[in-house]
Amino acid sequence: MQRSSITKTVWLISIVSLFTDVASEMLYPVMPVYLKSVGYSVLFIGVLEGFAEAVAGLGKSYFGRWSDANGKRLPFVQVGYILSAVSKPLLAISSYWFVVFSSRFVDRLGKGMRTAPRDAMLNAEATAYNKASVFGFHKMMDTFGAVTGPLLALLFLYFYPAQYKTLFLFAFVPGLIAVLITFLLKEKKTEQLKKSAPPFHETFGYWKKANQSYKELITALLLFALVNSSDMFLLLKMKEAGVADTMLIGVYIFYNLVFALFAFPLGKLADKLGMKFIFCAGLFLYVVTYFGFAFSSSVALFLVFFFTYGLFAAATEGVAKAWISKLVPSNENASAVGFYTGFQSIAAFIASSAAGLIWLYGEPQLVFITAGLIAFFVMLWLLRSSLS
Repeated sequence: MQRSSITKTVWLISIVSLFTDVASEMLYPVMPVYLKSVGYSVLFIGVLEGFAEAVAGLGKSYFGRWSDANGKRLPFVQVGYILSAVSKPLLAISSYWFVVFSSRFVDRLGKGMRTAPRDAMLNAEATAYNKASVFGFHKMMDTFGAVTGPLLALLFLYFYPAQYKTLFLFAFVPGLIAVLITFLLKEKKTEQLKKSAPPFHETFGYWKKANQSYKELITALLLFALVNSSDMFLLLKMKEAGVADTMLIGVYIFYNLVFALFAFPLGKLADKLGMKFIFCAGLFLYVVTYFGFAFSSSVALFLVFFFTYGLFAAATEGVAKAWISKLVPSNENASAVGFYTGFQSIAAFIASSAAGLIWLYGEPQLVFITAGLIAFFVMLWLLRSSLS
């Protein structure tokens, strides 16, 4: 394999992710509006999203270990994408709370099942010279789906206002296309150790066998994750500054577009200059963004800071997984990435809950200042570490 090559398997996985994100992001901006329109409270929406993230977090770690245990990746990937696809039309059946919870449970279970095995498949297609490029390319394609989905939703609702249930059915189409493409995938043969699933109580057991470099990196990444709250708070700050709803959705699309355009180039740059350098540069951009949001109220400045925020995401999300994959044996890759992404989901829920409490009972500025300071500390920690 050439150093810069993107293989057929990487292309197919990336296209699958693109179509799946189109389906998911068609619904992301309208879900809170829909749930409120049928009578659900903000508290219900918060509990629902917290529950969903917990399911995804546990699933990423558990199914990652299971995938490593039997040496198979593709079955987890296929079933995971199938579950996410079939969850979309469930919302069109009924707005009863049990159906809404079931839909989110099935969707997040699917994400938890496929994420670590899929990343292990990507890692198997990479060399020591292009890991960040491969993960950056995948993230680029995945995020283009996050741009296309909201645009399609806005277009649909412009012609068919408030037809949310029809939109849920429409979202099934790109999800189904993604599932069909998974059947074109072929995985590389790996050693099959056993067929049975690991005990559920060992979901986060990988830490015990992990090497010291992995532990040091994960500790830093999870400390940052504990303050990296939902993007909702950035949008909420803009809303409080008087920005219109349509502008908010437009800025969200702009952020994802910046993310998509720069994920692959910054991944390639990480392979040349080092993953630590690019990741820490991304953290610096996060600090700039969050301090900017703490002290700004101008729409023009918000756009500038969402540009830097998109660059931060492009410099860190794919690079973090590539960096983890570099530090562990290939037959432990799904467990290693699954452990990280699982705890990352739980940390994100804690971060968003804490940010919500600070916002409600303290000063909104504190949310951004605290996160910026911790991110700056993590950046210095990583720069001074022996990790490479």
